[in-house]
Amino acid sequence: MMMHVHLHHRLPRDFYLQTTERVAEVLLGCLLVRVLADGRILSGRISETEAYTGEWDTACHTSSGKTARNRVMYGPGGLVYVYFVYGLHNMLNVVTEGEEKGCAVLIRGVIPEEGTETMIMNRGGKMPLTDGPARLTQAFQITRKHNGLDLVTSQDMFITPGYREASSAVIRTPRIGIDYAAEKDKKALLRFVLRTGSD
Repeated sequence: MMMHVHLHHRLPRDFYLQTTERVAEVLLGCLLVRVLADGRILSGRISETEAYTGEWDTACHTSSGKTARNRVMYGPGGLVYVYFVYGLHNMLNVVTEGEEKGCAVLIRGVIPEEGTETMIMNRGGKMPLTDGPARLTQAFQITRKHNGLDLVTSQDMFITPGYREASSAVIRTPRIGIDYAAEKDKKALLRFVLRTGSD
């Protein structure tokens, strides 16, 4: 039953076509839903994002133009861009804006809701569970095979409107781990963190 509710309420294409900065902020509180091959559902409320704003952003994967690795980022908003770092970790990004823009939002953390036992198993019992982009993809079984998936039409993964507590606040900070970027981009307040009343 629950699954149909989720599918029916997924975020539409127009949501992802907004400016990257806007999408990064309004994704906070939305629900990332992953349907496993056996039908089990994993979900979590998005709690941390970073905006990567295209070829002019030296922290962005498209800053040196289109490549085989980043070509999904030039597709329409709503596609999933998964890249592999340090030979170890998958990172989940949501492509934003129109085609050929080369922008995306990195999902850095979620607050688990459904399927926590499976997430714990996927993480080998390690904590924190989904706080951090590499932990999140491990917990949700998100890999490079999801690169190019369309969140608007896919049965395997999608995002639905969520909620924010009245007492929650959005905190903006510089992005993490972008020492290679130009000073202006290192300082840009493009990381968005959901602080809930319970924090």
